[in-house]
Amino acid sequence: MRIPRFPEPAAIGSVTIHATAAQVYEVVSDPTAMARFAEETYRARWLDGVTRAVVGARFQGWNRNGLRRWATRCRVTDAAPARCFAYEVTATPLSVPISRWQYDIAPAEEGCVITETNWIRVPLWFVPVAILVTGVRNRMGANGAHIGTTLERLKAHLEAVPSPRP
Repeated sequence: MRIPRFPEPAAIGSVTIHATAAQVYEVVSDPTAMARFAEETYRARWLDGVTRAVVGARFQGWNRNGLRRWATRCRVTDAAPARCFAYEVTATPLSVPISRWQYDIAPAEEGCVITETNWIRVPLWFVPVAILVTGVRNRMGANGAHIGTTLERLKAHLEAVPSPRP
């Protein structure tokens, strides 16, 4: 795991999901699936012929806020099935570091707990550009709200899917 630019998380949230850790990991480690649950990301695709999460794999995400649209490039840094998925985000086309997102999955009495964490990595000089592009002045607050929304949507989706029989 790489050390983020700012060691303290900018936003964090957790939810208990009545699903197996493997089921949760299958969804959170697939950016093309996660785009359905995210607040800003509306589309993602794997790059370089990759079709699943492995350390070093890259994907592109397309984001929106109102009429504003922007794309990012991401690189997978952690891919431990049923335990952890993480990636680092850069702004395109300048390859400016933006953030790190991590999903930790832990067993719980009834299913598992998933914790989504975000670290801000953007250089200070890029903050005004990011605000102009995204329209978001309080990125930490927005990411905190987005984590809550994403996790609730993920929970609703996974709990609607029948669990495999033992």
